[in-house]
Amino acid sequence: EDHHRRFAGEVEAFARERVAGLADHHDVDGSCRALVAALGEAGLLKAAVPAAFGGLHERLDVRSLCIAREMLARHHGLADFAFAMQGLGTGSISLAGSGEIKARYLPPVGRGEKIAAFALSEPEAGSDVAALATVAEPDGPDHVRITGEKTWISNGGIADHYVVFARTGEAPGARGLSAFVVDADAAGFSVKERIETTAPHPLATLAFDGVRVPVAARLGKGGDGFKVAMATLDIFRSTVGAAALGFARRAL
Repeated sequence: EDHHRRFAGEVEAFARERVAGLADHHDVDGSCRALVAALGEAGLLKAAVPAAFGGLHERLDVRSLCIAREMLARHHGLADFAFAMQGLGTGSISLAGSGEIKARYLPPVGRGEKIAAFALSEPEAGSDVAALATVAEPDGPDHVRITGEKTWISNGGIADHYVVFARTGEAPGARGLSAFVVDADAAGFSVKERIETTAPHPLATLAFDGVRVPVAARLGKGGDGFKVAMATLDIFRSTVGAAALGFARRAL
């Protein structure tokens, strides 16, 4: 309880003192980069990674995530977005990544040095995850090639890595999906289109043209993708309600 009170005070102080000077809707990409860096410098992104990799708690603590989102959303939607996506974009890594993958991706996200993204939705597969059409086909014993399209991807265009869900065919439907970490500089990856929204934030359609990814970049076993996606979303569902409370407090 004392820890959560202290953390709430740190978030509130950051939001009051820093957010207004960093959030500029005329430069959304630049604002998000600046907000992520500032959140990391303030130590607030430690709530988005486990303690073994520089975080606050042994496991992701939903209460801390909710506290941060409610307070940040009360001050500025883009600040809430920047915080939330660092968690969502690495939640799957925290839950199912190998030790090597965690050590590579989690610390720089917690320090605000790298930007994360979660690439699940497709033009014909939003809430129906089992309908994913993006495929990851074997390319030798140690690699796969990912081909397909993702859309409505938050942080699309500015992220340093994407957690990508693709069909690997271990079983029909949702049981035949896997999750991979794809670096933004991977050959064959591109940002097909940036998407404009009423409340500006980085959002894009992504294209994967035979992107070669090591099997070692897979999160969990082959066929675990649906389970990994749902476990990640389960952690962050209640934080959406917390952010809504923050927006409501500002509106009131």
